[in-house]
Amino acid sequence: MSLQTTVPDVEERLEKGIALKVEGRYEEAEREVRAILADNPDYALARRELGLILNFTGMFDESIEELKKAVELDPHFLQGRVDLALAYSMLGYMDEAKAELDTVLDIDPTNAAALRHIVYFQ
Repeated sequence: MSLQTTVPDVEERLEKGIALKVEGRYEEAEREVRAILADNPDYALARRELGLILNFTGMFDESIEELKKAVELDPHFLQGRVDLALAYSMLGYMDEAKAELDTVLDIDPTNAAALRHIVYFQ
């Protein structure tokens, strides 16, 4: 009988990173997500999570860059676009924030998150 070690799949690793983020263990969460991205640089969900972690730790410019990468990788990643809009608005980039929300609503006119936030830009 042989022992086989399995490497956790990417989704499980991302879930671990998200759990660490939720627990406020941002440094560990960032390490986990960056490790995922080292192997999977085009994984939009992981880019979003890294962007959120960086935002929570006050690294706003870096956060925006990661969130932008996420939506560049998947232009229909609506939650990523909403998160990018919120990050933009936190830094006072209101035109960019509104443009992201408008894009979300162009794709999905019923998107609850975008509808909730767009009222601040009208």
